[in-house]
Amino acid sequence: MTINAILTDIEGTTSSISFVKEVLFPYARNALPGFVQAHGHEPQVRQWLDAVATEIAASTCQDEVIVETLQGWIDQDRKHTALKALQGMIWDTGYRNGDYTAHMYPEVADVLRGWHARGLPLYVYSSGSVPAQKLFFGFSDAGDLNGLFSGNFDTEVGGKREAASYAHIAKAINTAPGEILFLSDIVEELDAAREAGLQTVLLDRLNDYPQPRTREATHGHTRVERFDQITL
Repeated sequence: MTINAILTDIEGTTSSISFVKEVLFPYARNALPGFVQAHGHEPQVRQWLDAVATEIAASTCQDEVIVETLQGWIDQDRKHTALKALQGMIWDTGYRNGDYTAHMYPEVADVLRGWHARGLPLYVYSSGSVPAQKLFFGFSDAGDLNGLFSGNFDTEVGGKREAASYAHIAKAINTAPGEILFLSDIVEELDAAREAGLQTVLLDRLNDYPQPRTREATHGHTRVERFDQITL
């Protein structure tokens, strides 16, 4: 297959789901009240708080109600753009304070470096905000990997289970859809990418999915358990 660009997910693909669920989400949940109290007046924060208020049809609701709503969304793992933006701002502090580093599966950094050295443009598409993505790869177990990537996309380009999102990304990076390889652990995302014409690989990591997904469960996508099993 001819591949001229690689687009990768993060959670469950380059990195463990448990790091996000057990480290990042609780950190943001616990920090939200204090963060909103300290920074809620700042325009870049206020716009997202107002977006949440609009979402819950309460334009005059108190920040405490907004915080409770956001914490509920964290518990539900809701992929809301406002939540992801605010989480990214909070995680910035945690990364820079050294409270944690982002988990990266052991083989990922070397494979990414190898692809980059071959001249393959690498891109990220994640439900986490672009600033959060850059923090993740900037403060990873494997060091600062941001220099390997040519661009980042989040849900502002569209939902990850919508074919149109992948078409928009292909246009944005000026690459034919059929020459882009998308890597993800979510078959529904891969289905949408394939519908848009992209090539796909399912990451089925045993740490995240103890019961291997094979046959019909792959939805016809090439299945690997590690990045170094991907052949281009």
